[in-house]
Amino acid sequence: MPQNTKELKLAVLIDADNVPYSNVKGMMEEITKYGTPTTKRIYADWTKPNANGWKSVLLEHAITPIQQYSYTTGKNSSDSALIIDAMDLLYSGKLDGFCIVSSDSDFTRLAIRLRESGMKVIGIGEQKTPKPFISACDRFVFIEVLDGAIKKKAPKTIIDTKKAVEKTSAKTPEKPTQKPLNKIDEPTIELIESTIEDLGDDDGWAFLGDVGNLIVKKKPEFDPRNYGFSKLTPMLKSLTDILEIDERDSDKKGIKHVYVRLFFS
Repeated sequence: MPQNTKELKLAVLIDADNVPYSNVKGMMEEITKYGTPTTKRIYADWTKPNANGWKSVLLEHAITPIQQYSYTTGKNSSDSALIIDAMDLLYSGKLDGFCIVSSDSDFTRLAIRLRESGMKVIGIGEQKTPKPFISACDRFVFIEVLDGAIKKKAPKTIIDTKKAVEKTSAKTPEKPTQKPLNKIDEPTIELIESTIEDLGDDDGWAFLGDVGNLIVKKKPEFDPRNYGFSKLTPMLKSLTDILEIDERDSDKKGIKHVYVRLFFS
């Protein structure tokens, strides 16, 4: 989860040629977790038929369309327009970060340049996004996870019934709440274990919030939703064979701090 140290002012720049318009609602909701989108622009050649799907959602989400004609066949001129605007916005000095919505690796250097200037860079794109662009961002979110999160919501009556059943049943290990994009494989387990070891105190305990933040710094695309879990806590609780979880009371009533450590640490 993002840290709420302050409300970041974000510029949202969308490459319409490389992301599906059907996910726009989930994308905009995700972006608000990281700050306030003060600028929202989308780039495409709006004279082309393949841009029609976006037109119906632009007004609803107050996104400004930027027209960019394709002067040469096979070249994406929208990339250049987005990059130029990003640099203009950077030098305006009115922003804290950027959200680049694209699955195109052409924005890798832009993300690196923005971070060099102290900007927070959040990427949103499809799972096919090349690794260099993902690694260039502070955090990268897969669109497929956002789409799945919308579909998995059930009517309130069904949710309430499920809770009632859970209260009467024995405690069982946490299970995914939605269809995962990835399995919790050996590299993921090694990432979690090494991060806990890096942060653990003399007894091996590490604060869960710190663990989550460091994992994302090591791997920007890490997201519990990729593995079918809504949060990091239930994901780690599913790894009962390698991890211990300790929920401790905090100074605030009803709030618990979660700590985690490796078995035999």
